[in-house]
Amino acid sequence: MNTVFWISVGIVFYTYLGYGLVCWLLLRLRPARPPAPTPQNEEEWPAATMLIAAYNEAGIIEAKIANTWSLDYPSDKLKILVVADGSDDNTGAIVRQYPQVRLLHKPERRGKMAAVKRAMPFVETPITILTDANALLNPEALRHLLAPFRYSEVGAVAGEKRIVSADDAPANAAGEGLYWKYESFLKQQDAQLNSIVGAAGELYAVRTDLFQYIPDDTILDDFVQTLRIAMLGYRVDYSPEAQAEETASANIGEELKRKIRICTGGFQAIGRLAPLLNPFRYGLLSFQYISHRVLRWTIAPLLLPVILVSNSWLALTGSLFFRGLLVLQLAFYLLAGLGYLLRHRPAPFPGFFAPFYFLIMNYSVYAGFLRFLQRKQSVTWEKAKRMEIILKDDSK
Repeated sequence: MNTVFWISVGIVFYTYLGYGLVCWLLLRLRPARPPAPTPQNEEEWPAATMLIAAYNEAGIIEAKIANTWSLDYPSDKLKILVVADGSDDNTGAIVRQYPQVRLLHKPERRGKMAAVKRAMPFVETPITILTDANALLNPEALRHLLAPFRYSEVGAVAGEKRIVSADDAPANAAGEGLYWKYESFLKQQDAQLNSIVGAAGELYAVRTDLFQYIPDDTILDDFVQTLRIAMLGYRVDYSPEAQAEETASANIGEELKRKIRICTGGFQAIGRLAPLLNPFRYGLLSFQYISHRVLRWTIAPLLLPVILVSNSWLALTGSLFFRGLLVLQLAFYLLAGLGYLLRHRPAPFPGFFAPFYFLIMNYSVYAGFLRFLQRKQSVTWEKAKRMEIILKDDSK
């Protein structure tokens, strides 16, 4: 039981904290990769197409277009393409008011990946930027996002997702914001070490000729898309200065819905990226993929109850050390329970909702696996509702 306890603790610690520490230590042993050289004149910046897949985004699409045109990037080098397949609100009518924006629309709704794949043959630029309609970008986002493409080994670049919320935000907003800050740190470590393992769909760019035509029913299309590019031998870089802001989920129920969908897609992705589990073929990329993603979706959540049960058993032997550890564990779960009870209220102190959000994340793995087995996750899912606060558009 002692062996079971320590092996379980070691795997869980490594999954959530240790991997980041290992990357940080490895990067101390070698010089940092220099940033991509910035073009000296406007003519050197690559032409790019901003591809926005929008489903019933009438409430935000006009702000998205205005935000895009106001970005600090040569206007003659940037095109906007909106594909609004399946939208039955005013999204198409709003986009048609902008003759400089190309609109693609079909009444049939087949999901985001099908819409993006239908739009790709209309992209004539060497770089394609994919972004969500509800994510506003900072003024310098495109320059930071596209500069790394000056390196020929870079096949894709991911921007940073930032969660904004009101000062009195409840549990889901506090937890989601903290999670993405930690994810940003890990992505920076991944990028410096080798390549990030999957981009967030809010903002990323790919070389157009490397775009992967993955199956329409792919749930985590952005994740699988960029990892498929990395498997071809290209590096997926990360530019935290290219920021896409969106509000947090409206409540913990909406955040849980989103997390379960992601975990369902994670299990699907593990199957579709099965060759990447072979470190003899993909080396460092496999190490990063397994450490940063696969362990979170598989072994680590299963070991949390194992740690609690084995710790309880060892505490019964009379060891003060294991009794102390059990008290700490129980305090953690008690704090998570308090987080649940106070989930609709502002956090009384920073990090208060972290234990609650941590358990929500791991519960989502169990629920996502069950949904994956039952094949109940539709690719045309209803997106999670977001908080209704005004995003600050710094480009204006």
